[in-house]
Amino acid sequence: MNYFGRFWRRSGSVRGEELALLAPLALTAIVTVLSIVTPGNLYFSRFLSLAPAFAASVWPVAGTVAIGVLAAAIDVVLAVISGHMGEIPHTHLFTLAVIVGATAAAAYASHVRQQREQTLADVRSVAETTQKVLLRPMPHRLGRLDIEALYLAAAAQARVGGDFYEALATAHGVRVIIGDVRGKGLPAVGAASAIVGCFREAAYDEPDLARLARRLDVSMSRYTALLPNDEVEHFATALLVQIPDDGSDVEIVNCGHPPPLRFHSGAVHEVTPTAPSPPINMGALLGQDYRVDTVSFAAEDQLLLYTDGVTETRDHNGVFFPLVQHAGRWDANSPSRLLEQLHKDLVHYSRGRLDDDISAIAVRAAATTASQQKSLKSSSRSVH
Repeated sequence: MNYFGRFWRRSGSVRGEELALLAPLALTAIVTVLSIVTPGNLYFSRFLSLAPAFAASVWPVAGTVAIGVLAAAIDVVLAVISGHMGEIPHTHLFTLAVIVGATAAAAYASHVRQQREQTLADVRSVAETTQKVLLRPMPHRLGRLDIEALYLAAAAQARVGGDFYEALATAHGVRVIIGDVRGKGLPAVGAASAIVGCFREAAYDEPDLARLARRLDVSMSRYTALLPNDEVEHFATALLVQIPDDGSDVEIVNCGHPPPLRFHSGAVHEVTPTAPSPPINMGALLGQDYRVDTVSFAAEDQLLLYTDGVTETRDHNGVFFPLVQHAGRWDANSPSRLLEQLHKDLVHYSRGRLDDDISAIAVRAAATTASQQKSLKSSSRSVH
């Protein structure tokens, strides 16, 4: 599901790149035509020096030099056609000198640009590898649950940020976490990685969600204690969810995170906490009193967990995205369909301008028979 949100940006960017690649040739052709059809004293041919300058931004060094040579050749041909060979020292010779100088400068600029693009490609490769570790592909089925994940980067070039999520099948049932680290860039990625790493280990061991939340808080505190003193201390909002394989209820710990949505019998409700719990790494300051809420979660029900990038998406007037209002109109018959409609509405509402990273997880309780429930119980006992 992570491919949601990239195609609509890539299709437009690819078309723009194709036009940019043709710009030097188009400029050369336009200047050549204008030089032929206008009086010679207007000297439109001098604009041929712009062709290698444009080429430097999109073409390699060889192509940039080639368009410069072509521009110089066209200027010579124009001089011959115009019949003013005697004026070459005064006009066309000066134009040739400008073209040669512009071509040399453009070739150097193209070389520098290619080096920077290679460095950026290496950085993106590292970022993509980091994302695969932090936001691994979500399994489509865990126990009796159908589950899908969505990640949208605010920038088309972005690959990772402070959003994180994970879902694991444990002896206590399926446990899910979604959250958002305060801050941006690599420090936020490091903090998110620390939380996810702890969750992947502690989710199998801790007997209840409150203790799991406390363990995440302690782990995050230890992580930030190792950071340089001048680096901002990080905290994260998070949702912890536990869905037993053989039960009809779901347990939720809301650590300062936007409330999840519950889809039940065609209605949509926000699952607000009965009492607030501190964000991860704020337990020492606010107290480690993590409250567990229990909510009915029958067969065919769905939960939508999301980060604040969803509700903080704005339209052209700066109005926040009304999630509950939109969710009430969705045909939420599957997690993939639910996330598809969420993505479509966000793009339409913001006119394609997302200001923050967006993550979401949709979980659906599939109907199970008695024999399937017995099998699920047996398999859950064998989970480490």
